[in-house]
Amino acid sequence: MSTQETQELLKIPKQFANDLARSFIAREEQAKLITIALMTREHLVMIGEPGTAKSALVRRAAELLNAKFFMYLLTKYTEPSELFGPIDVLALKNGVFKRITEGRLLEAEIVFLDEIFNASSGILNTLLSIINERVVYDQTQIHVPLWSLFAASNNIPEDKELQALYDRLLLRDFVKPVDETLWTQMIKKGLELEYNPDKPEKKYSLEQFKKIYQLLPTIDFSNVMQKLPKLLAMIYEKGINISDRRKGKILKIIAANALVSGRTYVTEEDLLILKNILAGTPDEYNTISTILTETLQTPEKYLHELIEIDNNLMEIQKRLNELKTNYMSNTPILTDLLRSLRATHERVQKMAQDISNEAVKKKTNETLQLINSLLEQIAKMLGIIT
Repeated sequence: MSTQETQELLKIPKQFANDLARSFIAREEQAKLITIALMTREHLVMIGEPGTAKSALVRRAAELLNAKFFMYLLTKYTEPSELFGPIDVLALKNGVFKRITEGRLLEAEIVFLDEIFNASSGILNTLLSIINERVVYDQTQIHVPLWSLFAASNNIPEDKELQALYDRLLLRDFVKPVDETLWTQMIKKGLELEYNPDKPEKKYSLEQFKKIYQLLPTIDFSNVMQKLPKLLAMIYEKGINISDRRKGKILKIIAANALVSGRTYVTEEDLLILKNILAGTPDEYNTISTILTETLQTPEKYLHELIEIDNNLMEIQKRLNELKTNYMSNTPILTDLLRSLRATHERVQKMAQDISNEAVKKKTNETLQLINSLLEQIAKMLGIIT
């Protein structure tokens, strides 16, 4: 693969996530997780009440990729033939057991199963082998082209029989309804899409995502390798069990999270995705989120620090206003302020480099402008510039 082709591929995840979210209100997080699942060849379960755009998002993702798509609502009465195809009676008469799989799960590249935990034991066992190995054991061994399976459920499974399936759905999202402050936007969007559907241009392909999957080991993890085991230990101490299967796949997901943010290197911000890998319940999700927010340099933490810096800068401005009448006798004070502001400038610049969050970048630019203004004032007062 040429360097130019690699660079073009690395741009796709962020573009895809944005295109996927475009037709929905406040579903950027879900669009990102679907994109990450596709990049990593993993599976995602979305847990939440009906009507939160779960199936619509996955269907649009399949349309954007022009991929073979299969969707089904499971009940406890769902028969295996509904998912995997009916038995070919003509072939059976000739002593050959096979299914008619056209248009069914066994030929799909992207699958969405609604209420997946309603699956019967027979379907459950088959799904496990499909998810784990992309293989169906049905008289003979059949390899399936499945790339990613997406599932939805109103509730977390409590039955022990279902825990094996739940654990193999690596990514988890606890979906909430759109906040009431966005209801007006959502209502307008619904009417707009009813009469003017946003048809995907199908400018992406699953082949591109297969190549992106191969690029994930090239992402630079060096910034987080020391912190990651400590975070896992902190989460474990809260009584949250982490299977070895999940630990072994963490880096792949973190790398994908960095690429969706437009980076080829991992920052602490990318470790926030751990809550979608390690949490099995909403309570665990909240606990892990708290640990990550308090421990990592998250956007919220950066913004809080920037607000404190801005408050200090306003105090410096007041001090300079007081010193302007007699600044020649206050050279030591001005020199100290100059040194302090240069150190602050360096710190804020590093923030801008370390984090891709748009709100943080905007705030760092505003803060840097304020610092530069103060530096210029001091330089003039010291006679460094005229």
